[in-house]
Amino acid sequence: MPDAAPEVQWTMNFSLAGIGIHDPEHRERAIAIGEKLGMYRDYPVPSGCTSPFAPAWIKEMVDRQS
Repeated sequence: MPDAAPEVQWTMNFSLAGIGIHDPEHRERAIAIGEKLGMYRDYPVPSGCTSPFAPAWIKEMVDRQS
C-alpha cells in the first residue's frame, strides 16, 4: 500500500476503515492493520474533524454508533 498511487492508497484506507466500522468480527484486525501501515497517521485534521488514519477513524465511528 505505501507504494501505491495516492488514489489507490485512499481507496484502500477507506475500505479498511469501512470493514473496521461495519464488521465487528474483523474490527480488531482492521485496527491492527491500520496501525501497522500507518497510512495518514500524521494527516493534518482541523479541530473537531475525524482523522483518516484508519484506527482513529474506526474508533470514532464505532463510538458514534453506540
